[in-house]
Amino acid sequence: MKTRESLVNALVGGVLVVVPVYLAILLLLKGMQSVAKVVRPVAALLPQWVPGETLVSLLLVLVICFLVGLVMRTRAGHVILNRVERVFFERLPGYALVRSLTQRMAGDSSETAWRPALAEIEDALVPAFVIEEIEDGRYTVFVPSIPTPFAGAVYILPRHRVHVVDVPFTEAIRTISRWGSGSKNLVAAMHTTPFPQ
Repeated sequence: MKTRESLVNALVGGVLVVVPVYLAILLLLKGMQSVAKVVRPVAALLPQWVPGETLVSLLLVLVICFLVGLVMRTRAGHVILNRVERVFFERLPGYALVRSLTQRMAGDSSETAWRPALAEIEDALVPAFVIEEIEDGRYTVFVPSIPTPFAGAVYILPRHRVHVVDVPFTEAIRTISRWGSGSKNLVAAMHTTPFPQ
């Protein structure tokens, strides 16, 4: 039973890493294909031995991504992004959670979901992530399986059993991936009071 569970956890962990990378590559290739006709005249100016159309298409897509990233950092860009997210993306199941996860991985400490914590389960403290606060004051907590950080169990816990940990998201993931090695840093960074308001 444990072997099967370990295999399933390894599979789920692998899927959660491979699928986003695969989708990003597919979108990049699709974008290059879309701009190929536009860049053909420029690509024709390059020497024959250079894969001009592919190279110029890739550069154009990367420049577009860079410019969109710059625009999104402006106030107007934030307004547009928030409106598009509310109207389209937040209707997709799981979008908000995946967005929170990627923002945490990118180092955005203002994001409230996926906040590292230590949760009191039975008589032990276990590495966990706070996913959301429920209206009655309890928390939805994700407790990952060791060593697969993105497979595990979800608990609804009262506030006094959830302790925030002042460490970066990546450090918490690293501790989980290393079979708990580094947990002393999580305990040292734990708030002695419940999750702060």
